[in-house]
Amino acid sequence: MTKDQWGQIKQDLLKTIGKNNFTNWIEPLELTAINDDVVTFKVPTTFQGNYVSRNFGELILFKVNGYAPSIRRIDFQVAANSSQKPATATASTTEAATGTATPAPTRAKARLSDDVLSSAPLDERFTFDRFVVGKPNELAHAAAKRVAEGGPVTFNPLFLYGGVGLGKTHLMHAIAWDLQAARPELNVLYLSAEQFMYRFVQALRDRRMMDFKELFRSVDVLMVDDVQFIAGKDSTQEEFFHTFNALVDQNKQIVISADRAPGEIENLEERIKSRLQCGLVVDLHPTDYELRLGILQSKADRFAEQYPSLEMADGVLEFLAHRISTNVRVLEGALTRLYAFASLVGHQITMELAQDCLADILRASERKVSIEEIQRHVSEHFNIRLSDMIGPKRVRTFARPRQIAMFLCKQLTSRSLPEIGRRFGGRDHTTVMHGVRRIEELSAQDAQLAEDLKILRRALEG
Repeated sequence: MTKDQWGQIKQDLLKTIGKNNFTNWIEPLELTAINDDVVTFKVPTTFQGNYVSRNFGELILFKVNGYAPSIRRIDFQVAANSSQKPATATASTTEAATGTATPAPTRAKARLSDDVLSSAPLDERFTFDRFVVGKPNELAHAAAKRVAEGGPVTFNPLFLYGGVGLGKTHLMHAIAWDLQAARPELNVLYLSAEQFMYRFVQALRDRRMMDFKELFRSVDVLMVDDVQFIAGKDSTQEEFFHTFNALVDQNKQIVISADRAPGEIENLEERIKSRLQCGLVVDLHPTDYELRLGILQSKADRFAEQYPSLEMADGVLEFLAHRISTNVRVLEGALTRLYAFASLVGHQITMELAQDCLADILRASERKVSIEEIQRHVSEHFNIRLSDMIGPKRVRTFARPRQIAMFLCKQLTSRSLPEIGRRFGGRDHTTVMHGVRRIEELSAQDAQLAEDLKILRRALEG
């Protein structure tokens, strides 16, 4: 293998592992010798050689075998006065050259497919231009954009939290994409909390804790997703705490996500909770109807380019935004299935097709609303005490909200009229029936009452 061929291999590696990994780990390698079945590279430090061997050794060997099938091993050499020797990457197959697998005498210490020491892959769909902004997530979006600019660290860490499918991971990936594009010289490391834990355990097992510490303290931006998974893992929390402090002391940016606020994560050490709360903590609230509709419209616009012959009937997107309210991933998945199904069967997308195709998702997404939740929302909406609404007083100020709450209980729950009556101060089922009928009549005449019902239903179902 010649140096020109090594240059071609480097270009292939650049495409495979990305610019940051290439610049940090592959670019410094210098091809120095090829003897029999061994190719030797010069590296600046022992750490560099060990890291490349563990994380990219088999990949480099695979590429080298395309030009030199006889190469079975890669050596990394540092300066002559070094007392340490980097790890050696050894071929496990000659499949690249011959198409058949041949057992190697030894194996590399860490296989490429098990690699956990490089940044986790980023989803090309998760960019800022594909993130639909609405009131529930506008603060989180603005904060993420600020971090993605790569300027001076203004809040550290940025802590994003919220339920499943609300956009935390999307924003994390979007930050990483923008930083890589605008500041390619930055070492941006994105990984899940589970990957952090796995790396830590692997470093302990391989007795490479100094390498682990050096790696994590050398990053410019550390992004850890779903940090709640380290809760209860004492040793991992200890190392995370020290890593966090070291990076903050160096004024390096940290971005963390979790499914709940730092103070609400059980079995997470108090000192870690305190550190996580010292920056900007942002809640991604559950999506409202308008945001869900905006997400569906954005995705439908992209599908329209992919399926130009399919037409969407009026009201379908609104129907989905209303019925699938808890998880954006489920919402987007439902639209994907709908377009795929319509294209396969050759039908236009109608309301009937949506209800038939998505019957299981619609059933699973039905919001289970309790009588207590309805009572609380109604009393807060009309600014009255809950005890007055369900109590014996019959003045209009309390009676009308009481009837509205009964009406909503009948509409949104499967409870019987006698059960609803018992929850409203032990009232008879005929009283509930009268209240429901009265609201049905008034809502057709009173625009304000109709608007109140609309607002309350949206809050309860969203």
